[in-house]
Amino acid sequence: MRNKTPLILIVTLAVCLMASVALAGSLKDRMIARRPAVAALLADGTVGENNQGFLEFKGPKKQADVIAAENKDRVTVYQAIARKTGATPDIVAQRRAAQIAQQAAPGTWLQKPDGSWYKK
Repeated sequence: MRNKTPLILIVTLAVCLMASVALAGSLKDRMIARRPAVAALLADGTVGENNQGFLEFKGPKKQADVIAAENKDRVTVYQAIARKTGATPDIVAQRRAAQIAQQAAPGTWLQKPDGSWYKK
């Protein structure tokens, strides 16, 4: 009788790969679907982009569920990038915060590395 361990291992790896691809797709889809709501909250000054790569309230905490979901998905993205690059999630998040600051629309609240806030 043949050893079925390699076949079981291959099938298990294939299922895990398909699940991770599906999860990545749904994560991206969720973030894209939230983009208009997040953009509106950034534009009206309700939230700003902090120096750790996350949204932070600057005004009334409206649509807190949207902000919490966005930040949760950002954590997942930063962790995945960290695993691929060998960096820590914190370093990935700080680098992303710098990119966000460069690309942000005028009027967006941004946090400097020293913790102070400014409007772009």
